[in-house]
Amino acid sequence: MYEEQEQPPEHGPLAGFTVGVTAARRADELGALLERRGAVVLHAPALRIVPLADDSELLAATKDIIGQVPDIAVATTAIGFRGWVEAADGWGLGEDLLARLRGVRILARGPKVKGAIRAAGLTEEWSPASESMAEVLDRLLEEGVDGLRIAVQLHGEPLPGFVESLRAGGAEVVGVPVYRWLPPEDLGPVDRLVDATVARTLDAVTFTSAPAAASLLSRAEERGLLDDLLAALGHDVLCACVGPVTALPLQARGIDTVQPERFRLGPLVQLLCRELPARARALPVAGHRIEIRGHAVLVDGALRPVPPAGMSLLRALSRRPGWVVSRAELLRALPGAGRDEHAVETAMARLRSALGAPRLIQTVVKRGYRLALDPAADTKYGNG
Repeated sequence: MYEEQEQPPEHGPLAGFTVGVTAARRADELGALLERRGAVVLHAPALRIVPLADDSELLAATKDIIGQVPDIAVATTAIGFRGWVEAADGWGLGEDLLARLRGVRILARGPKVKGAIRAAGLTEEWSPASESMAEVLDRLLEEGVDGLRIAVQLHGEPLPGFVESLRAGGAEVVGVPVYRWLPPEDLGPVDRLVDATVARTLDAVTFTSAPAAASLLSRAEERGLLDDLLAALGHDVLCACVGPVTALPLQARGIDTVQPERFRLGPLVQLLCRELPARARALPVAGHRIEIRGHAVLVDGALRPVPPAGMSLLRALSRRPGWVVSRAELLRALPGAGRDEHAVETAMARLRSALGAPRLIQTVVKRGYRLALDPAADTKYGNG
């Protein structure tokens, strides 16, 4: 009598993958988006945000603008502009700041910051459809900035060439450092993220700001691990950035990055949902289809979590699927296993149990182990 086969349990597209999150702001939102799609998240804020109310540099810039009104103000982010106005209110300077800005030509980078400007009772003069700071710069330089005093709301992100170009054009530029970022007070999570990346126990690292990327690289350099980190990010661990500005510190080190077309958290997560499964190794083995992910294996679509030692063995076997791999070679693949080949047998027993299909891996007496690659695939994978 025909028995209906049990359907594999549903799982998200990121199930079996571990993703590092370096964000300080909106880290919970990004982590939740990733976890809802099945990922394990390692959160290590690479920066901390200076509270606005305590930021002496922002207070000084605010007083400077109230004391000497600029000709033009450039607003770059909605949250930054709102935060600036709220901080000024807290210092008792809110009304004075808004009164000065009412007589200023205000350029807004995009629709979100336009909304924040109007909510404050102000009106922007112009905003580029592209949401590009490059277009804002082009407009200012075409109109001419010589002799003008221009306030630029900064938001932690570098604006490559923006301030320098205005100054080269003869402008006096006042930076408004909203949400300044400093290294984290607790470096433990960052160190764990660096170690996990170097050990390849992470599948991807996400970056939502250029300073976070620069901070991670700087911390690795302080620990003497920069070359190891760059090697991991260059070959095995995916670098996913929310946009091109964020990617600059990584690209300057020769690291390839992936970026969504729309520079938002949602599209960043969607990008990972496509990229990581596409990078997973899929093989036809003993009548089953296996897909080797970061810390788990899909066996005919069913998710099978595998211990770290087992994943090390499986990756070693999958490099030459169908070929015998000796116990000595497998022992070298085990992290911290020492010289006892019995460790291979123990880890192999646990791996087979985790996979739920013991025949996927064959024991070859006195020689080692092999993935039981289906015969039809021998030609394709035999020379792996």
